[in-house]
Amino acid sequence: MLTSKQKELLLFIHQRIKETGVSPSFDEMKEALDLASKSGIHRLITALEERGFIRRLAHRARALEVLKLPDSAAPQGGRGKFKPALVASTPAPQPFAGLGGEGAVDVPVLGKIAAGVPIEAIQQEIDRVVLPADMLGGGDHFALEVKGDSMIGAGILEGDIVILRKGDTADTGDIVVALVDDEEATLKRLRRRGGSIALEAANPAFGTRIYGPDRVRVQGRLVALIRRYP
Repeated sequence: MLTSKQKELLLFIHQRIKETGVSPSFDEMKEALDLASKSGIHRLITALEERGFIRRLAHRARALEVLKLPDSAAPQGGRGKFKPALVASTPAPQPFAGLGGEGAVDVPVLGKIAAGVPIEAIQQEIDRVVLPADMLGGGDHFALEVKGDSMIGAGILEGDIVILRKGDTADTGDIVVALVDDEEATLKRLRRRGGSIALEAANPAFGTRIYGPDRVRVQGRLVALIRRYP
């Protein structure tokens, strides 16, 4: 799944190649998406490449190849800033067999979250898990399926279901779902470094990402984990 900006850029590149035979320049992409700097375009291009939508052709300037298009032919939300709503109220699918019983809590699973390079925050409920209330404590909760392996050092594996207490605050060292630039979300350990926020992986193959405090919003804090075995 792509963010609105990723989809908008992909469709712009596809249309420009279709019309002219060459991909647009970074300046043209920046202007088309109304972004303030080319660094935003670099991030979007990298995200599209990692998801298999485009490929950079080696040893050629301005050389991008569109490998596939999204299911929807039009970007969602125009050029407005995409603001994913992590907790949604949609019709509930059949619940995953959890640890229910008296005092159980029904928690929505809202899609996948990256433990690696940030991916789009999911907006749509895809499943439910039933958990004992005393396992969660107070507050509202939501669940996400983990994609990627950057948190394996913290015991979080791809395919795990992470349970998060909804909230916008966290202590340094907490594992959180963090929303970056109001566009993409990731599962990382949060650390405060002076006036900056570090989103730290638990896998030496992945680097720590440093952001200004205005670029990161906490969506929830990890409180539990479910692992499905074959």
